Amino acid sequence: MPNHTIEPGVEALQLDVPVLLPGVDDPQDGCIHRLEERLRGQTGIKDVHLDRDEMNRVVLCLHYDPNLVSLDKVNRLARDEGTSITQRFKHEAIPVKGMDCASCAASIEHVVRKIPGVLSVSVFYPTQKMRVEWDSEQTNREIIVKAVSRLGYRILDKKTPIISLTPIGQEGNIDALHDHANCTHGDHDHDDHDHHHHPHDHSQAQHSHGHTGHAHSERDSHEHEHEHDHHGHSHADGDTDPNAPWFRRYPALTRSLVSGTFLLVAFVGQATGVLPLWAALPLYAASYVAGGYDLARHTIPTTLSGRFDVEFLMLLGAIGAALLGDFPEGAFLLFLFSLGHALESFAMGRARDALGALGEIMPRTARVRRGSSEQEVALESLVINDIVIVRSGERVAVDGTIIAGRSSLDQSALTGESVPVERGEGETVLAGSLNGDGALEVKVAKLAQDTTLARVISMVEEAQAQKAPSQTFADKFEKVLVPCVLGVALLAAIVPPILGLLPWKVAMLRSISAIVAASPCALALATPAAVLAGIARAAQNGVLIKGGVYLENLGTLRAIAFDKTGTLTKGHPAVEAVWTAPSVSHDELLQLSAAIESRSSHPLARAIIDAATKAKLPLSEVGDVQTIAGRGLRAQVNGQNILIGNVALLDENSIEIPAEAQSQLQEWGQRGFPTMLVARDGKAMGAFAFSDPLRDDAKSTIASLKGMGVSQLVMLSGDNARVASSVASSVGITETRADLLPADKVKAINSLLEEHKMVAMIGDGVNDAPALATATVGVAMGASGTDVALETADVALLSDDLSKLPFAVALSRQAKSIIRQNLWISLGVICLLVPTTLLGLARLGVAVAFHEGSTLIVVLNALRLLRFNWTEPTK
Repeated sequence: MPNHTIEPGVEALQLDVPVLLPGVDDPQDGCIHRLEERLRGQTGIKDVHLDRDEMNRVVLCLHYDPNLVSLDKVNRLARDEGTSITQRFKHEAIPVKGMDCASCAASIEHVVRKIPGVLSVSVFYPTQKMRVEWDSEQTNREIIVKAVSRLGYRILDKKTPIISLTPIGQEGNIDALHDHANCTHGDHDHDDHDHHHHPHDHSQAQHSHGHTGHAHSERDSHEHEHEHDHHGHSHADGDTDPNAPWFRRYPALTRSLVSGTFLLVAFVGQATGVLPLWAALPLYAASYVAGGYDLARHTIPTTLSGRFDVEFLMLLGAIGAALLGDFPEGAFLLFLFSLGHALESFAMGRARDALGALGEIMPRTARVRRGSSEQEVALESLVINDIVIVRSGERVAVDGTIIAGRSSLDQSALTGESVPVERGEGETVLAGSLNGDGALEVKVAKLAQDTTLARVISMVEEAQAQKAPSQTFADKFEKVLVPCVLGVALLAAIVPPILGLLPWKVAMLRSISAIVAASPCALALATPAAVLAGIARAAQNGVLIKGGVYLENLGTLRAIAFDKTGTLTKGHPAVEAVWTAPSVSHDELLQLSAAIESRSSHPLARAIIDAATKAKLPLSEVGDVQTIAGRGLRAQVNGQNILIGNVALLDENSIEIPAEAQSQLQEWGQRGFPTMLVARDGKAMGAFAFSDPLRDDAKSTIASLKGMGVSQLVMLSGDNARVASSVASSVGITETRADLLPADKVKAINSLLEEHKMVAMIGDGVNDAPALATATVGVAMGASGTDVALETADVALLSDDLSKLPFAVALSRQAKSIIRQNLWISLGVICLLVPTTLLGLARLGVAVAFHEGSTLIVVLNALRLLRFNWTEPTK
């Protein structure tokens, strides 16, 4: 974000955007810009701009003159303006049913955009969603819904309340203020200026970011609503009951087959002389009605609103054929068009099902203990710290911490891990996980809409709605193609008859056929279908890709930079080596040390305890344990005086370190290992060396990426050069840059970008955030979906499994290949059919068959991504 230097005498205040504008987290949201403009006009406020805090959350930063306006007044102004904006400007993501092609989305946008008061609208055919923003003083939701319904589409009006934030203006929101003394958020120079801070209220009814919240529908606040509709196959107006007859579940396909049946009977009857023309005409008419029903009910209202789209061209072609007396051609056009759209809709539903499967695993209710009783309640009514009971074989309904019980959990739907993981008291669980044999009691840590699963589904839906570079190209090409073809078709219909080269009827049929041939339906779906399927497939395997642009870019990477700690290594220390005095056994030293360290919260203490637990050593009884700041611990065990700590602790207690131990300590120090010594009754009895162990899959991942042709692999580390080089050489990375601060990592990424153009950064998503944002693609080790990892990066590996990175790169390359194939197919058919129809080599029916066939081929080709599996090639 741009640099905003604070002037002398000016103070800065940070406020959380989601508190001022509940439901708004997109920095480009129009309501944020409205709030900025309103506040800039207030007396004493010098500057208003967006920034990010230390957790990478979007905050609003206000620079104000305390001599002109007080802190309380600035806070009150921001809250009041936020309340005014949220009450007036509404946002909603509305499911739209009945769309069966990409042009349907454009038609809806055209009509809704013309409604006075609608500020923006985007309709996404792949996800069947319409996102609309409107001014409630000029229009309302009902008007928008009626406009869409008049086009023949259905809006789901049923609401699922979502627990959200309390609207600004209610009590307690002053606690949302952030203040950081000497803060340097973003590129701001805020040194030596006052920043005001009030602590958050971590109450039970609290939002996951620490904001006070109460249960109410989000429409009451800012209308950023996400409906929990089913993501099954598109049934248009069909029955969603799986037990209903197929013709009720797929009415569009049924109507198409009826149209084809009437056409076949009429054509065969007329060709064989069984049916005279007057008897065949009613059958052709019935074929027209059945095949053109869905087309007409969408196209006629759209055309009356002033938009002429692909569907209008098809309807015009059928009507033109009938007026020219060529009823079989017109009926064949409508039959193939309706059949193609019905099959296309069914195929796209397959891709939506891949994401819908995630939504279906989320329980709608939870069994909660309140007081002395257990009751089943709606998921949305849960609050932080509720105790949820999860029985054997049930799915976990919440993100939380186990307070009682132990069981194996199948997290495959979330993380792609095929093997269940053991979880016990004190460990975290994720909503959507399938519980094994044990019963669990889980304390709720996140509200329903904030669980990892809910956020992943929301982010994947948003990602599927974003346009990839290939789609941008296709859109630009369409804008040039369609007017050119219409111009050529018009000339083809007029010029030959005027020059006496063709009869008017023949020229008109050729012109209509050319228009049908050039309709870019397949081109419009070439990229979105592949992006939809690719992102869904990635999500199934525990990889969250936030948009088509990142899906495409992953496959073009020429260099990848890795953070060390937590990315190539496990991110927590482990015992690397042990030295013991001649009279002391390994197990004795480990057992005694672990017993004492169990009283400590030091990271190295956890490593010793883990080593003892792995060796199945029981912990000894320990007396008083005293912490010596900067040195270590002193304890009494069975009457013995034990010291555990650094060299200085033993020196201060006049304890001699044997030459053998000194030599070992020196060797460990050269390798960059932290050390800890243990003494008993004035004599050194042992020493530990610690390391941050490599991830089990780090070396194989690096080898896989090299085998895939990624030319440059670099490790960026804030650790010293000796440790960094050791880790890099262990995994097979040849280039290392060490002793880097976050700003240095950004410089390193920029230098790689200059050299290689396409660069990824893999990090933990917290202190690597600036470098993640700078890279072409930022990839975060997701820690099973931590907030920062999900929000910061372009791609998150939800299971913390580094081996998913080669899978993501391979999936991207396959997606790009399929997109290229789709573009060639769609453009090739257009280039083939336009001249052949104009020259009379292909009739209208052939044009329709190729047109619909190419569209269906493009979608089915994209669906291959749903079955994509990557295995490391054998050497």
